[in-house]
Amino acid sequence: MADEILQQGVLKRGLKNRHIQLIALGGAIGTGLFLGSAGVLKSAGPSMILGYAIAGFIAFLIMRQLGEMIVEEPVAGSFSHFAHNYWGSFAGFLSGWNYWVLYVLVGMAELTAVGKYVQFWWPEVPTWVSAAVFFVLVNLINTMNVKVFGEMEFWFAIIKVVAIIGMIVLGCYMLVSGTGGPQASVSNLWSHGGFFPNGTNGLLMAMAFIMFSFGGLELVGITAAEASEPRKVIPKAINQVVYRVLIFYVGALTVLLSLYPWDQLLQTMGASGDAYSGSPFVQIFALIGSDTAAQILNVVVLTAALSVYNSCVYCNSRMLFGLAEQGDAPKPLMKLNKRGVPLRALGVSALMTMLSVLVNYVAPHEALELLFALVVASLMINWAMISLTHLKFRKAMVQRGIVPGFKAFWSPYTNYLCLAFMAMIIYVMLMIPGVRASVYAIPVWVLILFVFYRIRLARTRSLSVAH
Repeated sequence: MADEILQQGVLKRGLKNRHIQLIALGGAIGTGLFLGSAGVLKSAGPSMILGYAIAGFIAFLIMRQLGEMIVEEPVAGSFSHFAHNYWGSFAGFLSGWNYWVLYVLVGMAELTAVGKYVQFWWPEVPTWVSAAVFFVLVNLINTMNVKVFGEMEFWFAIIKVVAIIGMIVLGCYMLVSGTGGPQASVSNLWSHGGFFPNGTNGLLMAMAFIMFSFGGLELVGITAAEASEPRKVIPKAINQVVYRVLIFYVGALTVLLSLYPWDQLLQTMGASGDAYSGSPFVQIFALIGSDTAAQILNVVVLTAALSVYNSCVYCNSRMLFGLAEQGDAPKPLMKLNKRGVPLRALGVSALMTMLSVLVNYVAPHEALELLFALVVASLMINWAMISLTHLKFRKAMVQRGIVPGFKAFWSPYTNYLCLAFMAMIIYVMLMIPGVRASVYAIPVWVLILFVFYRIRLARTRSLSVAH
């Protein structure tokens, strides 16, 4: 019974190594790969494989920078905590709230994807209806204790991993045995306009949407406060997860694009007038006549979207808890229920994510691309904050004579490389008409946060004077 007694405002360390690894892995394998790859394919063609490899390498460098800080200080709301302690109070405020909004947007995108996957079976069901149903279901599950979340996400991730491995194996078998049909050939990677059908510019334009797929690896940072042995499990999770994601992404896409001509696939998917009408993974197997595989894969991609949304719900509640803990959000958000769940923080996050139902009702065809663009803009802010904060963190460690136990690779040079890459992504987004508005929103968003930060600062000072 002693384990059931909860200290006020203290999260339980109920996540094991297997939970942490698969939460991070599961958080990065979702709509970005299974549905977002449709838009990437349109721009880059087969060269999208190279794009995912490049983005994965940058993601790995960012994760090592974050991992170095987490291993030294495993706390809730880690991004905000590090920015606050090593850069300044506004940096912490900006980092924390931006990350919270980022995952609200990711959650909205995943719920939108859920609606599109359901339409594979029931085309007449509006996306907003499916989004509303699963919104309620997943949020109710997250009111249970963290072990329930960990187990649920563990099995969600297992399903995704097994399915991707199975798809790669099945695809390879179809290619080698000839059961994939006469069109199934590795030559599909270069025989329909070349590996770069739209030139290197096509790949550059696609990079903006490719980045969406790697938003989610940072979940390792949020789980640190509830990991049973953070200094042991976090390094393992970071090293192993990124390798696996790269293998799954590059491997799955290589097999997928070998099974069927990419340009013919796009024509089929674009027939409805919505480039994101369904998953390319499902459509490929449907087109080559493997209806059973298509049905199974649609269950998998639906599970994948729900898995990532489940992670979003968890992440946002813990980030708000961390913000409240350091005074950047109202203190009542630190209130935990008897199961150790920050219920109020969960509720506030859920209210914001409910906007996804409205967005899907108003603009069902445009919703996903809009959300993708907003997510990438927020993600670039977040990754830039991680890289910049790590530079200051490393400087502080040197001054204190501390040698980090889990060092980032080739810092500070890789920090500058990552920052240059993110600047390039922002520039690319400015070149895309339907996406550039999200870039224009960045300074507006930072200004809004600065105004709220100044208001919070003024209130804090007035309370100090009053006391």
